[in-house]
Amino acid sequence: MANAKYKDWLKPDKLILLEGWARDGLTDEQIAHNMGISRKTLAIWKKEYSDIGDTLKKGKEVVDYEVENALLDKALGITKIIKKPIKLKEVIYDNGKRVSEKEHVEYADEEIYIPPDTTAQIFWLKNRRPDKWRDKPNEKDVDIKNQGVVLLPAVEENGHE
Repeated sequence: MANAKYKDWLKPDKLILLEGWARDGLTDEQIAHNMGISRKTLAIWKKEYSDIGDTLKKGKEVVDYEVENALLDKALGITKIIKKPIKLKEVIYDNGKRVSEKEHVEYADEEIYIPPDTTAQIFWLKNRRPDKWRDKPNEKDVDIKNQGVVLLPAVEENGHE
């Protein structure tokens, strides 16, 4: 019975499902539950059946890099080539008379610039450089002696202490 179960999860449609769960951020425990097995069994299957292990790894790692790259593009701005649809009209004449008209769509490459996004920049910096970009600095990082109000000795009205 156990052998038949793992074989089901080696089928392409089941591997796609596993990759999707991993991409959605499910933990191994949640994935195992969805598969109807224990987390321990999933750990064994990941080691013994590279298709299962590689699929889960791909779902978790590759998409993380893709999102990181997209965030970086958004933070810095990017120039992209898009396919822009253009509607064309073809009119056919016979002896100077309009006989028919055809419309069709063709696609032309258009270069567009997507400007940098401040929110993406803030997100990136807060996570990559928390030492410089956190909202509230850690108390251990702040030199309290050289900050804030400086107390001066009391001065009497005649200008003497």
